[in-house]
Amino acid sequence: MKKPKEVSQSITSVQSGLTADQSARQRRYFISMMIRTICFILTVVLPSPYRWIALTGAVTLPYIAVIAANAGRETIKKDAIFTPKRKRLN
Repeated sequence: MKKPKEVSQSITSVQSGLTADQSARQRRYFISMMIRTICFILTVVLPSPYRWIALTGAVTLPYIAVIAANAGRETIKKDAIFTPKRKRLN
C-alpha cells in the first residue's frame, strides 16, 4: 500500500503575520480619519457648493473606514467549505 504524499506548505500561500496585518489595518484607518478631519475643516472653509461635498465625505468616510479596516484577515479557507462535488465523510 502506498503512503499518501505529505503536503508541504508553499511560502507564497502563507498569510502575513497577525501583527503586520493589524498594523496595516490601523494605518489605513488612521489615514482615513485624517482625511475625514480635513473634510470637516474644508466644510468650514469652502464656499457653499463645495462645502456640501466635503461634508458628505466627512459623514460617509467613517463607515467606509470601518468596513475597510475590518476587511482584513480572512479566517475561512477555501478547503474548509463543503461543496457537493466533494466526497462526504462516513
